[in-house]
Amino acid sequence: MEYDFLVLGSGMAGLTFAINAAPHGSVAILTKKQRSESNTNYAQGGIAAAIGKDDSWELHLQDTLTAGAGLCDREAVEVLVRNGPRLIHWLIELGAQFDKNPDGSIALGKEGGHSRNRIIHAADHTGYEIERTLLIAARRTPHITVLEHYQALDLIVENGACAGVQVLDTLTGDLFEIRAKAVLLATGGCGQVYLHTSNPLIATGDGIAMAWRAGATMGNMEFIQFHPTTLYHTDAPSFLISEAVRGEGGILRRRDGYRFMPDYDPRAELAPRDIVARAIDAELKKTGDPCVFLDITHLDPEFVQRRFPTIYHTCLQYGVDITKEPIPVVPAAHYTCGGVWTDLDGRTTIPRLYACGEVAYTGVHGANRLASNSLLEALVFAERAALHATTRLDELPPKPKPSCIMAQLPPIEPAPEIHDHAYNWDADRLQIRKVMQKKVGIVRTVQRLNEARCELEQLAPQIEAAYRMLSPTVESCEARNLVACALLITHSALARKESRGLHYVLDYPETREEFAACPTLITT
Repeated sequence: MEYDFLVLGSGMAGLTFAINAAPHGSVAILTKKQRSESNTNYAQGGIAAAIGKDDSWELHLQDTLTAGAGLCDREAVEVLVRNGPRLIHWLIELGAQFDKNPDGSIALGKEGGHSRNRIIHAADHTGYEIERTLLIAARRTPHITVLEHYQALDLIVENGACAGVQVLDTLTGDLFEIRAKAVLLATGGCGQVYLHTSNPLIATGDGIAMAWRAGATMGNMEFIQFHPTTLYHTDAPSFLISEAVRGEGGILRRRDGYRFMPDYDPRAELAPRDIVARAIDAELKKTGDPCVFLDITHLDPEFVQRRFPTIYHTCLQYGVDITKEPIPVVPAAHYTCGGVWTDLDGRTTIPRLYACGEVAYTGVHGANRLASNSLLEALVFAERAALHATTRLDELPPKPKPSCIMAQLPPIEPAPEIHDHAYNWDADRLQIRKVMQKKVGIVRTVQRLNEARCELEQLAPQIEAAYRMLSPTVESCEARNLVACALLITHSALARKESRGLHYVLDYPETREEFAACPTLITT
C-alpha cells in the first residue's frame, strides 16, 4: 500500500493532521484498535485557551512558563497560546459541543496553575467530544482512509529519510509495508510503562520507541507527569478523577479529615500537578495509608452530577456516591511530557518524519505540563505539521539547539540465549511496570534509578531476542516498546542531576540554575 501521507494514531493530533493534509493528497490513518480508541478519548477536564474577556495569550503564556519550571521553549509556548483561540473556534465550526453559560457564551473552568478561568469543557468528557467531532469531520473529508487493527512495528528509513512503516495485521497475522511521502507519529504517550496509570491499555509508547530505534533524537523523557487523583479501589482500574474537580472546589483530605495541601503550597489544591502529587505521596508515606480523599460533598449535588456525570456514575459503580462521601484517590502516571524531539512544525530529526501530540517533545511543557494544555498542543502543532508536510516537505531536517544535558542509549542487541520466561510477554510487561513504579516514580533516588537501569538492561536483550525469533504479535511489540521507553526514561533521569518540576531526586533536591533552559536530549 502507498499513500501521500501516513498517520500513525487516530487521536486528536492524527485526525487534525489528516483533515488538513487530505486536500493535498491521499491520507491513511493507522490505528491498532478501533478508530475512536485513543488517549484523546479519555481526556476529561478540558482544553485550555485564552478566550475569556479577562484573559490574554500573554497570561496563558506566563502560566505555562511558570508551570514548566524553567524548561519550556518560550517560542513554542507562544505558538501554542497565540493559535489556541482560533483553533477552538475551528472545532466549534466543525460541530464540537462545549458547555455554555446561560447567556450562550462558552463556560470556562479553572484548573491548577491557571491564573484565569480558561478551560473549555464538555462536562467531564471533553476529549470524547473532540474525538467525536474530528472523526465525523474525517469521514466527510475525501481522500482519508482509516485502517483499523494494524500494529506498526518499525519505521522504514531509506537513504536517511522515513519512507513508511512495517505493519502487522492484528486480525490475520499478516506482515506488510505501507509507504508514504510523509509519516506522522501521533501514537500518544507511554503511561503503561507504570503499574498505576490513568492511560488506556494502548498507551505503550509505540511511536517513541519506533522513532528511537530509527535514530531520532528524544527530549526530556525523565519528566513523567503523575496525575494526583485517580480512583483508589481494589476492584477498579486506575480511573482518572479530573483536575476540574479540584478546580470546582474539591478539597484533599487525609483519612482523619485534615486538609493538608495548604501545608505544601499557598495555592493549595490548585497548585500545579507535580506539587500536589508529591504532597499526596509525602502524606501517604507519613501516615501509611493507601490513599487520600478528594471531598466535594460541600458542593450542590445536582451541580456535581451535571458537571461530572462520567465521574459520578463511574464512582457510583464502585460504591462511592461522590455527592455524599469523599473519593479515595492516589497519584498515577498520566502524561509523558517528553518524547520525540520536534521543531515548531512537528519535524523530527529524521527527514519526512513528523510527530505531534503526547508522543512529541515540542518544548511546550518543560518540566511540568500545565493542566489542559495537552489537547491544545496536539491541535496546534498537528495543524502546523500538516501545513509543512504539504508545502515544504523537502526541506532539510532541523537540529536541536545545543543542550548541556546529553544522554546516550545504545541500540538494544538481542541476547545470545533466550530463557523460557522471555516468551511470557505478560510477565515481562508486568516486570517492567513494577520496576518503573517502584524505582522511577514520583520521588527518585540515584540508587533506585541505577537499580532500575540494571534490571531493564538485563531484560531488554531477552525481549529483543524473543521478538526477532517469534512471529510478531501485539503483545510482543508492546513489550519491546515498553522496555525501550523505560530505558529512555531511566537514562534521562540519571542524566539530570537536579530536581525540577516532575523530576524529583532526593540526592539532588535543589534546582540548579545552570540547567535552566537545558532539555535532556538523548540519542542512539
